[in-house]
Amino acid sequence: MPSFATEVKNELARLSYEDSCCRTAELAALLRMGSTLTFGLRRTFGLNFTTENAAVARKALQLLKAEGGGIKTEITVSRSKRLKKNNSYTVQVPPAPEVAGLLEQLGFLQDESLNMDTDIAILKKNCCRIAYLRGAFLGGGSVNKPEASYHLELVTGNFAFSQTLYQILRRMDFPVGITDRKESYIVYLKEGDAVIDFLAMLEAADAVEAFEVARNVKEVRGQVNRLVNCETANLQKAVDAAGRQLAEIEALKGMGLWEKLPRKLRETAEARLENPEASLTELAEILGITKSGASHRMRKLGELSRAARENDEE
Repeated sequence: MPSFATEVKNELARLSYEDSCCRTAELAALLRMGSTLTFGLRRTFGLNFTTENAAVARKALQLLKAEGGGIKTEITVSRSKRLKKNNSYTVQVPPAPEVAGLLEQLGFLQDESLNMDTDIAILKKNCCRIAYLRGAFLGGGSVNKPEASYHLELVTGNFAFSQTLYQILRRMDFPVGITDRKESYIVYLKEGDAVIDFLAMLEAADAVEAFEVARNVKEVRGQVNRLVNCETANLQKAVDAAGRQLAEIEALKGMGLWEKLPRKLRETAEARLENPEASLTELAEILGITKSGASHRMRKLGELSRAARENDEE
């Protein structure tokens, strides 16, 4: 069964856009995440994009054909020999003179020099910034299943790229964080609302619905657990109180003070002895008095028991 992150990527990979600027922005982030440049004769460039997600590979291929101006593309599949390891899909753009035009359009090539640091030139419009984040998620994103802890992250080995992603999300008022792990940089969201807003912004409608349903179920379960824990705690308190009251009454009996008890206190003590598991409310109903009245009588019995023990010790 595919992970929740895979389902989100599969949904996003099916989206398409009319504006070339959005396709360019998405392709730029996607390639920043998972591609390497290759070099051919006469200073020609090529690209290799690798992913373990077939839908993402198809999306990369689609975007390259749409924005590449007729560049040649190939796709290969490497079948894993290890158990439970995913296949690897590589979209290849062989080195050719026309690839330089695509790299310039993406901002990877500026004034015949490689630009590995910033994509500001293609991120002037809000729709392009959203498409850029979509490409980043497709290429290096993950999100926990909504039943688990809320966590979404974008992982890249490019420090400058991670800073760009972080700044975009900050300007969009997301509670974003950034950290590093070994040789990778992680831009992350850890709040449920922020994760939902991010997925909604990327237009992952099915994922948002699944996340909302799972979160509601999780919150209801949490409320039920809290109520159960509260009831359990209250029950334990009642059991402890009843046990203490029984011990105090037995102590009064043991010290020969039973017959000296006032009638109402003796009636209360007898009711407690006959109903050791009854709550204070139930005990009050048995006696035909209020709960506060029953509580007062039990306190009085306790005081008499403690006073008698103290006098006996002296």
